[in-house]
Amino acid sequence: MKPAPSSQMRFRDELKDFFYFLRHPRSARRLPGRVQGDGWYLDWFAPLPWKRLLQWAGMLWLINALVLGPIAVSVAGVGGAQHRLDPTRIPWVQAIIWAPIVEELVFRFVLRRPSQWLTVVPLAVFLMFQGPNWWLIQGLLVLCLAVWISRYTGMPRQALPAGSSWWRKLVGALQGRAWRFSSMRRYWRFFPWVFYGATLAFGALHLYNFQLNSMSWYLLPMLVLPQCLTGLVLAWLRVRRGIGASIVLHAIFNGGPVLLIVGLLKLFDGIPV
Repeated sequence: MKPAPSSQMRFRDELKDFFYFLRHPRSARRLPGRVQGDGWYLDWFAPLPWKRLLQWAGMLWLINALVLGPIAVSVAGVGGAQHRLDPTRIPWVQAIIWAPIVEELVFRFVLRRPSQWLTVVPLAVFLMFQGPNWWLIQGLLVLCLAVWISRYTGMPRQALPAGSSWWRKLVGALQGRAWRFSSMRRYWRFFPWVFYGATLAFGALHLYNFQLNSMSWYLLPMLVLPQCLTGLVLAWLRVRRGIGASIVLHAIFNGGPVLLIVGLLKLFDGIPV
């Protein structure tokens, strides 16, 4: 992806837009500065403002390290939860490459393209829970092919006429065929529930990173506060910039701590990584 042209919004302006979006999640126009062209292609491959993505990643690292991370650690100590991650055996490929692609397809791809949910989400969920290996990498390629096919079987086509039979509707859903205007209007009416529901589900997924032992259920949300905040930013970015931007920010966000841990291990302990 090429660097984006200079943005018309300062970082503080994007922050204001983000907080306004949290109060009023909606079908929003893209952020200023986006180039014109094929909407589907630009959703994935629009030129990215790399400096701006690094600013967002830096802000998330800072808040999580100074505020939300210590809260999660304290709650884990009180509740007896233990983190599963072994810092000497970090799955860096999964953290930096696999997870950003698959998790963004599961939780955020359909936020702006709901008609493609049956084309993309089921296979993405399967890949997410299986983790990366050779034959599943082939599965990811199949998923990418399904997403590519959805470009031609989805939004460019007209919606099915009213009164279509159930099997035609099922085939249309599998194709990712465009929804009728009335269906899209209902979707955007319930979009805040979809937006926050996807964020909560993303946070809940990361409870798997812990051995919860006998921890009280009402403390569980505190363990994943960092992931919930990150999920909100990624979901906003997906709607306002595109799925490609959210995947890249997700990879940057995961990659920073991974590279830091690997560097510290090599520098101080000499543990092979």
